[in-house]
Amino acid sequence: MNQSNRSVPGWYWILAVLFLLWNLMGVSQFFAITFISDESLARLSVEERALYESYPGWVTVVFALAVFGGSIGSIGLLLRKRWARLAFIISLIGIVPQMIQNVFMTDAREVYGPGSVVMPVMILVLGIFLVWYAGMCIRKGWLR
Repeated sequence: MNQSNRSVPGWYWILAVLFLLWNLMGVSQFFAITFISDESLARLSVEERALYESYPGWVTVVFALAVFGGSIGSIGLLLRKRWARLAFIISLIGIVPQMIQNVFMTDAREVYGPGSVVMPVMILVLGIFLVWYAGMCIRKGWLR
């Protein structure tokens, strides 16, 4: 059987859709945080507002790389394209500095508590997994 015509198992499509939904939630968060209204900002606690206002501009850039790269990679999985892996690598390049900033260079733990570390760790682990997963799909001939 020609590798480029190799069929994928049903669970592949389920995962691809779930990965796309996850990354689209990230895009939604990107827009909600990046374009927060003055009214929404005013509703935050003093600590949350200070945290929000302390983020440097480069965090917005790597946040965009992370969520848009992940979304494009997920679309690549649905289209069964090899470039999905590159998009996930770009996403991971955005995830790493963003999560380092969020966990180690802000007061997020003081503002939100120790649970504030859970989501950044989960995002990092999933970002690494997506790069691996796309590579595995390439090796199995599922992506062309």
